Amino acid sequence: MNKEHIKKIISQGEGINIEFKESKNKLNRDVYETVCAFLNRHGGELLLGVKDNGEITGINEDYLEQIKKDFITAINNSQKLTPPFYLSVQKVIVDNKSLLYIYVPQSSQVHRCNGKIFDRNEDGDLNITDNTNLVSSLYLRKQTSYSENRVFPYATVEDLRIDLLDKARIRAKNKNGGSHPWFAMNNEEMLRSAQLIKRDFQTGKEGLTLAAILLFGKDDTILSVLPHHKTDAILRKINIDRYDDRDDIRTNLMDSYDRLMAFVAKHISDPFYLEGDVRISLRNKIFREAVANVLIHREYSNAFPAKMIIESNQVLFENANRPHGHGLINPNTFTPFPKNPIIARVFKEMGYADELGSGVRNLFKYTELFSEGGKPQLIEEDIFKIIIPTTPQATPQATPQATPQATPQATPQATPQTTPQATPQATPQATPQAEKEKAIIEFCKLPKSRDEIQTHIHMQDREYFRKSYLKPLIKNGYLNLTLPDKPNSPNQKYYTVKKESDNK
Repeated sequence: MNKEHIKKIISQGEGINIEFKESKNKLNRDVYETVCAFLNRHGGELLLGVKDNGEITGINEDYLEQIKKDFITAINNSQKLTPPFYLSVQKVIVDNKSLLYIYVPQSSQVHRCNGKIFDRNEDGDLNITDNTNLVSSLYLRKQTSYSENRVFPYATVEDLRIDLLDKARIRAKNKNGGSHPWFAMNNEEMLRSAQLIKRDFQTGKEGLTLAAILLFGKDDTILSVLPHHKTDAILRKINIDRYDDRDDIRTNLMDSYDRLMAFVAKHISDPFYLEGDVRISLRNKIFREAVANVLIHREYSNAFPAKMIIESNQVLFENANRPHGHGLINPNTFTPFPKNPIIARVFKEMGYADELGSGVRNLFKYTELFSEGGKPQLIEEDIFKIIIPTTPQATPQATPQATPQATPQATPQATPQTTPQATPQATPQATPQAEKEKAIIEFCKLPKSRDEIQTHIHMQDREYFRKSYLKPLIKNGYLNLTLPDKPNSPNQKYYTVKKESDNK
């Protein structure tokens, strides 16, 4: 969040979706009522460190981290906020004063703070708990705004697959360190805990929601309530007019997730990659997020079939969407918005998905490593699209790992006469890094900043760029600093001190 946006918020003043709290040394007691009201209404933006009149007072630095911790702990405590809701807190410096910015999205559920229901009206938080008409209207609005909340009063637990409920318990237990509240609950208690059984305020009848049936329903139950439900997995590399392989998926979301990931593993290679000294799967990091996204954030009332299409140079995901913006999503400035919060919450409990927002940032981070600098595209329209570029090459990090394996094979032939022949064999592995190094050296014939260099070679990860490119080029004498006495200066630039031919 940048300070220009914060100043714009402050200039607008408090309103139905903007609230200020001074919170200089501790949280205001009514901050959670505001969060509850924002969740129940249309969402909003909360600024801590600003008076009601817009005066920036800032938060005392000695208390800032404790205030953040107290806020996050409270909103995840069901005794304070019911049901709990995860929110991120961002620190912003404005006029040399520290503020905390919290974006609160609209929720698909009705929330209570300390047992009371609050709604937003102009710049105030209203306690509507005892107003039956307003509470009923609130429930009706939530129910009609989010298709996952549609209630099926004649659907029962017998229409669900009990093995999937048990599977969800096991996965939640494994994800949460060996324990989870679902293990102490029977099936109905577990469904109620996950907000998958609700009351229809138009008919007064209670029943399973569409979210419950999509997550755990038998196939015939799902097709009865949602006949158009379908996810298409397609491989289209050789026969581009039709397909090379296909999985037509018409089942619950848990099995859909497993089948989509199996299709990815079948047709997309997984390059060797070390994060620190631990090997991780770039393929799983990327496609776990993309597959979960296409299942979690789909508008299920729309008959458009979701698709995952693996092509020769990219993977395309498409799903029906209820957009809250239009165009390309920028991971540095986007505001996460939950399309099906209840389904998302169940996926998160099982470890299928990350917290809202963090998954998108990981998608950008790991795609660049997976595709040698390529960046994913997330396009917010009526049909939401994710485009992940792919290449047949391993990532630059994989190159050092391959080298020791190749060396023993070359050793028996390693004579002065054969050495020149061995070198070209290593070249294909080194090409991506070598080409980027040459591009940097050519680009820096005139001094360039670190950001300018990273943009030029299409690389986002600052730490990886620093360790793998910038430091080695400086150490080996190919680049020099314009401010050598101030290596960490924000005005630092780098320039070429050797000819490009020296790097060949």
